[in-house]
Amino acid sequence: MADFEKRGFRTDRPDGRAVLELHARSFLAGFNHATASWRDPHEALATVPDEERGFAYEGAGMFAGILDLATAGRARALDRLLAGPGAAYTHLVHVGAGWFFTVARVSAVPKLPSTPLLRWLALDGSGFGEVYFGGLPALYRRARRKPSPRWEARMAGCGRALWFVESADAEGVATVIRKAAQPAQPHLWAGVGLALAYAGATDDAGRDRLVDAAGPHRAHLSQGVVFAVGARFRSGIVPAHTERACAQLLDVDVAQAAAWTDDTSTDLGGTSDVGSYLRWKARLRALIARQSRT
Repeated sequence: MADFEKRGFRTDRPDGRAVLELHARSFLAGFNHATASWRDPHEALATVPDEERGFAYEGAGMFAGILDLATAGRARALDRLLAGPGAAYTHLVHVGAGWFFTVARVSAVPKLPSTPLLRWLALDGSGFGEVYFGGLPALYRRARRKPSPRWEARMAGCGRALWFVESADAEGVATVIRKAAQPAQPHLWAGVGLALAYAGATDDAGRDRLVDAAGPHRAHLSQGVVFAVGARFRSGIVPAHTERACAQLLDVDVAQAAAWTDDTSTDLGGTSDVGSYLRWKARLRALIARQSRT
């Protein structure tokens, strides 16, 4: 799973590949830690290096989703994972739970009463898993489907996976998106923005090329960056590449960008419909647009 050559991903960008393969290995480590100690996984997950721990919680989220589905929720594995230290990684746990829904071809999303709005991140995770395991053909197939709210949420995950498939190559990412069905393009860019800011593996020049390539979808790209910053900030561990992406694409510091995610969802936090999740993203795009004009 973590070997890009075996997955058929780009291997001609060794620096980006090395960074992203490390993230994939951290995901696997988290999955294995959760498998071995699902009743209380946090001590084992704490052994994962700080900047990689989010990916480990994502992997643990995948296992927790499997276990809860297999036990009809009786194991309460997702609840256990989100308790205590896991609360700092709630975004990653939801995304990780969505991976399994791709593998098992299950269309449901986890119902977690404490974070109803974030449950739709599982669809993002499902889209990621679909492309991570299925490559570009899976991305193009999904992009051609009839647009719907759930499709939109899933396409962002496909865009996030594209960052890995192309080993963070800006030109490669842009070329793939241009070939995708037009309705899918903005949502793919949103996923790319999340990936570049959370996972890194690029530099200032690469981010500049992505901004230029996104063109009319710049706001979607930036919204993805805000999501990534919010997730990193919540964990208390913000890598230098996340800080730099935030400054370069949003022109604010990470605390301000993270506050945007809260400010735009204050009246949506208790809602559980996918429309509220998409309104949250739209509000962020509008806020970003206003910020860019000031």
